[in-house]
Formats: sequence, C-alpha cells, structure tokens
Amino acid sequence: QVQLVESGGGLVQPGESLRLSCDASGSIASITNMGWFRQAPGKERESVARIFSGGSSDYADSVRGRFTISRDNAKNTTYLQMDNLKPEDSAVYYCNTRVLTLQRRWLDVWGQGTLVTVSS
Repeated sequence: QVQLVESGGGLVQPGESLRLSCDASGSIASITNMGWFRQAPGKERESVARIFSGGSSDYADSVRGRFTISRDNAKNTTYLQMDNLKPEDSAVYYCNTRVLTLQRRWLDVWGQGTLVTVSS
C-alpha cells in the first residue's frame, strides 16, 4: 500500500505564508505527477497546483504568482509554498499523486488533508 501524509497547515493572518508538505511512503516504484487540491466548506474540491515528473508545473489562476509547488524525488515529497495568503485560500488542502507500486500496479492516492485557515 501507499500512504500520503500532509503537514504544515494552520491558522495565519492575511498576507502571511505557510509551507505544506506531503510525504509519500509504502510500496513505491515510481511517482508521476504530484498535486495539491483544496476544498472549502460548501464548495467542490479544486486543483491548486500540479508538478509533473519532468519538473514542470501549473497552477490555478487564483494562486498563480503566490503559490509555488516543488518536489524532492529522492524523498518522495512534494511541497506547496503559499505566500500572501488570502481569506479565500482557507480550505482543507489535499495531496494527490499517481504511483506505480512495486507490485506493478498504478494507484491514485490521496492524503487525509490539512486545514489552512486565513483570518485576521
């Protein structure tokens, strides 16, 4: 099995920063794309940022220029640096990745989520 564990969420004021981490562990042969999604109360889950195996990335329009996604392939970890946070960024943030297991199965894996609250 493969697990994703997010960390780094919390309560911050508008304009401040947070850095989320997502660690993948388990029966992993390789990881392709890694991404961050978020879901605010009463809203659908939306894609925030993705980083591909070659290192390229893309962002939702609402966070482009403020958020930066990165990955450490040696550690099977992805990060989301969130700067200039706004109240509308408040949500549960989920990590997602597609993994090839050692058993040669492809899995789409989600983390349990980490809460980000931006409020004065």
